[in-house]
Amino acid sequence: MLRLKSAKLVLTSLFLVAVVTSAGVFAKAPALAESGTAITVAALPQQGIQTYNLIRQGGPFAHEKDGVVFGNRERLLPLHTRGYYREYTVATPNLRARGARRIVCGGAPKTPDACYYTADHYGSFRRIVP
Repeated sequence: MLRLKSAKLVLTSLFLVAVVTSAGVFAKAPALAESGTAITVAALPQQGIQTYNLIRQGGPFAHEKDGVVFGNRERLLPLHTRGYYREYTVATPNLRARGARRIVCGGAPKTPDACYYTADHYGSFRRIVP
């Protein structure tokens, strides 16, 4: 009886792993690196261009949370040690709250190695290129 329950548990676990894997839950991590999507600075919304320029100048920023460490918990950006990425708000017209738009930069604050734009609150990113 105990063997039968153990066998059912193992089969159920294997089934769940197969379902989750095929659903793409673990396939999210390399999405940015593989897709290679990019956006030019000029193609950013006007508020994004302003935020990008402020990042390069070192501020001042409108929101208290601008410049805080971005944890990359979604693992959509290339992996680096904690503290490498910082996030900045891209204002959304007619919205009082911070909204969903951000620029996330990695490296030194005024001279980042790379910056990424997200319009959907970290659901996807596009690398910002000159």
